[in-house]
Amino acid sequence: MKKTTLAAALLLSLAAPAVYAQSTNGQSDTLAPVIVTATRTAITANEALSSVTVITREDIERLQPVSVADLLTGLPGVSIGQTGGIGAQTSLYLRGTNATHVLVLIDGVRIGSVSIGLPALEQIPVNAIDRIEIVRGPRASLYGSDALGGVIQIFTKHGQPNGGITPSVSVTGGSHDYVNGQAGVSGGDAHLWYNASLGGTYTGGIPGCRMGAAEAGVACFVDDPRNDAYRNWNGFANFGYRWDNGTELAFNWLRSKSNAEYAGSPYSGNDGIEEQYVAGARLSFSPLSIWKVTLNAGQSRDDNATFYNGSYYGQYYPRMATGYFNSRRNQASWQNDITLAANQLLTVGVDYQQERIASDTAFEQTTRGDTGTFAQYQGTFGRNEVQLSARHDHNDQFGNHNTGAAAWGYHFENGPVLSVSYGTAFHAPTFDDLYFPPFGGIPTANPNLRPETSHSIEVGLTQQLDHWNWGVNAYQTTISNLIAFDSNYVPQNLSRARIRGLEGQFGFNLDDWRVQSYLTLMQPKDDDGSANNGNLLPRRAQRTARVDIDRKLGQFNVGATFFAASKRYDDTANTRRMGGYATTDLRASYAFAPGWQVEAKLANVFDHNYETAYYYNQLGRTWYLTLRYSP
Repeated sequence: MKKTTLAAALLLSLAAPAVYAQSTNGQSDTLAPVIVTATRTAITANEALSSVTVITREDIERLQPVSVADLLTGLPGVSIGQTGGIGAQTSLYLRGTNATHVLVLIDGVRIGSVSIGLPALEQIPVNAIDRIEIVRGPRASLYGSDALGGVIQIFTKHGQPNGGITPSVSVTGGSHDYVNGQAGVSGGDAHLWYNASLGGTYTGGIPGCRMGAAEAGVACFVDDPRNDAYRNWNGFANFGYRWDNGTELAFNWLRSKSNAEYAGSPYSGNDGIEEQYVAGARLSFSPLSIWKVTLNAGQSRDDNATFYNGSYYGQYYPRMATGYFNSRRNQASWQNDITLAANQLLTVGVDYQQERIASDTAFEQTTRGDTGTFAQYQGTFGRNEVQLSARHDHNDQFGNHNTGAAAWGYHFENGPVLSVSYGTAFHAPTFDDLYFPPFGGIPTANPNLRPETSHSIEVGLTQQLDHWNWGVNAYQTTISNLIAFDSNYVPQNLSRARIRGLEGQFGFNLDDWRVQSYLTLMQPKDDDGSANNGNLLPRRAQRTARVDIDRKLGQFNVGATFFAASKRYDDTANTRRMGGYATTDLRASYAFAPGWQVEAKLANVFDHNYETAYYYNQLGRTWYLTLRYSP
């Protein structure tokens, strides 16, 4: 990508969190958005003392994303690697850390395969999402392993206290035979809320791998020109009740089952069936006026089965099973929030997590547990704000790990907030990293891997005014024993990696105009003194910029998104180069009757070819048309 393009984007992107969360009464609040992920307690974005972005349901309907990857691409610190079109495996790299260094929660429940360590973001239905909170930087002192690069929490839709039942429905058609439908009901009153929905998606897809992969010995390792179809069926529900004394009981459930075709072989399969399952319950009450207790329990499952059907080097294979990997996480937490004095809060608690894998592949170990105890102090003294946190984790495999964080903020009289923070984190290797058996006599795992550890420092300056926001965050993260794959795809520990970055956001609302922009400048480098010293870490772009522009014209809304990314590499040796690229998306909507709206989107308008994973195709120019009823 040309540096002049990034320079122009920089003028629009020197900024801080221009976030638009929903307040507890369901109304949009641009001045004091309420978030819970940064500290595990309800605070405003100004009090977070960390780099935070919040995406609301209003944003989702305005941007018209087809997938979670569409929604997150171009946000500060975010790099996406996708192995094909809709439904293909999606990896998210936050602030240059590994894709396994991002903790993803759905309504407070940790998700992700315990086999490969990745959350299946491609399987999460966008229509189920009410809000996403993205917290960048280490949060291991509150959440334990995996929160090295940050935390992303997805909140599903909740019913509103309107005193009645509200139906909703949407139907979408588009390029490559794309069809999506969703229907649900929601409602509630002063005490009760509920929401339930069913939906599905189909697309004929595109070829996942470009031709020549077999000869190049990369990506799919085969040439398969067929289109990779994708089917998904999903449902979600949540409901809760709040008593007059503040006691609250809530339940949430989400299930997403998909059938995704991909380029493969009789050894790896070319047709996968994957099921995501998330269920959780939360009880909160106050034994004393200064003491709030929250009990959480949940389970997430990632079940994956692969099959092969087709011709391979002239031999035809009828449909046959090639393997399965079923992973399960059981988790529970006990959190206590104690008000010590005005503007002083102490949080202490215990988390427990058990990971288990069942597979036709013989893993040496199939289960492990982790118990974490944590404490956090939040205090405000005049214009000064302090946050301190510490955590002790005991992992069945890797023993004890201590992590901590400290942050200080100063609120200037005219609005800007200066923050300085420091944090440590760790990440335990996955089951695949440690125990996946040799393939054809060739090792694919490394039982000698050590846990990854990190320390980060960050400085930020932010300001939020009535109609516009600005700011900037600079950080450095040093990772010891970073896990990376060598030329034979065997995981190894790099003694050291160093990541430096600068992130900006800028947004304003002026009359009927809304502009939101983001910029990331980053150096994610190998720093272990080996032959690859100074090379970029795989699949991370050093520079990205995104600008969203929308305007309301009566019942019409029109908008555009411009995104640009610099080059990146797919290997630690930096020999597999993927060039920089830029895309433009256009969108429009028309509210033609109360509760009814028609939406249109044209993505990648100029049909640019690009890769975010080496030799894997991405969607070219595509269109989508949606009819929505949501009173």
